[in-house]
Amino acid sequence: MASLCSNNLEACVSSNQLCKSFGIKLSPNAQVVQIAKNAGFDSLFIDLEHAWLTLAEASNLCNVGHLCGITPFVRVPHQCGNGFVQRVLDGGAMGVIFPHIHNAADAKAAVRISKYPPVGCRSMTGQMPIFSMRGTPVDETIGFCNKSGSTVFAMIESKDAVERADEIAAVEGVDVVLVGSMDLTIDLGNGGEFDRPEYRSSLEKISQACRIHGKVFGVAGVYDNQELQNWIINELGARFMLVQQDSSLISSGGGKAVKSLPTVK
Repeated sequence: MASLCSNNLEACVSSNQLCKSFGIKLSPNAQVVQIAKNAGFDSLFIDLEHAWLTLAEASNLCNVGHLCGITPFVRVPHQCGNGFVQRVLDGGAMGVIFPHIHNAADAKAAVRISKYPPVGCRSMTGQMPIFSMRGTPVDETIGFCNKSGSTVFAMIESKDAVERADEIAAVEGVDVVLVGSMDLTIDLGNGGEFDRPEYRSSLEKISQACRIHGKVFGVAGVYDNQELQNWIINELGARFMLVQQDSSLISSGGGKAVKSLPTVK
């Protein structure tokens, strides 16, 4: 098969390891991808929902990811349309993160646009970055992309979606059920309070649905909280986590650097 790209999420899950993802919101510079790789991240979480990156910039980041051996995933804007998702995948993403999935119908729609026939309705194009821009037989393109080159992340970010976690996880073609922690806690009435029982019980319900249906359980939005992360990873079985993002690291690192300066005497 012509693709030189590997899906690190698949490799991590098969070896019972955590796929550690680095979020990119601010920087279109390819060097940030190299930094993420050198830091030990397995994948990129390129954010087109809450950020200012263009499609072209996202594609460039994806392709540097391929060259560095770090798997690029892209979060798209809510209800962005099939054409937008098409361009994200054709541009080099190995998976699409769909925010605000509320039910099985939403999840099925995400799978349909992400996969080639007969699974979905994705349109075929010629040379693609995922195959190093080489011409690739149609059957090979469909086989690789449907299996490994178009991971579908269904984000649960609301109370009603938690109640429907089982039906969302049951959708064939959904690979990862990913909790959007901040929006979920806001919808639960306690924004950002991850120690509240409502949030923790929601994670337990979603992780159970993932176990029942053989889907990867993932969590986003929990940063620098080792105790909570340990519970999510080792008790609930999360195998995908958005660990940090460029904007948060710059903000926290900058604040720490300023506070560490000695006072003028």
